[in-house]
Amino acid sequence: MPCVFKIIPSPVGQLTLVARGMKLAAILWEHERQNRVRLGPLQEVGDHPLLLETERQLREYFAGTRERFDLELDFVGTEFQCKVWQALLTIPFGETRSYSQIAQQVGSPKAVRAVGAANGRNPISIVAPCHRVIGASGSLTGFAGGLQAKQFLLALEGEETLQLAF
Repeated sequence: MPCVFKIIPSPVGQLTLVARGMKLAAILWEHERQNRVRLGPLQEVGDHPLLLETERQLREYFAGTRERFDLELDFVGTEFQCKVWQALLTIPFGETRSYSQIAQQVGSPKAVRAVGAANGRNPISIVAPCHRVIGASGSLTGFAGGLQAKQFLLALEGEETLQLAF
C-alpha cells in the first residue's frame, strides 16, 4: 500500500507525517538520516484525515495539553524491533527508562545494544516516545532528531534532570 505524507512545522523542526492507509507509519525529522526508516514511494497529500488528526494531536502535545496520543500505528520492522517499539508506548509521559530496562521488558535482558539499535530505527518518533529512553547513567544518548530535540521533548514533559552525553 502506498504511503502519503504531510509536512508540518513544530518546535523541534519540520516533521514529515506519513500514513499507510488509515494508520500512522512514520514521523520523520527535518534532517532525517537517509534510509533510517524505509517506506517506499511517498505521495504528498495535505488533507488525509489521519495526517490531519496526527497534526492536531502533535500541536496539543507541543502546547502542553496532551500527554497521550490516540492514533492507529503501523509499525513495520523485525519482530524484535516491533517488541521494542511497543515497549516505548508503555513509558508514561514525564518518565524515562534505560535501554537496559527496555531490554528486560521485552524479555531479552542482555540485548541492550540491540534495544538501542531498534530505538534508533523507531519510525514513529514522539508518538512512540523513543526520546524517553536514556543511558543507564541518566545521560542523553543518540537520537534521530538530535540531542537538542530530545532534551526539548523531555523538558516539555517535565524531565529536567538529564544531561547531554557527548
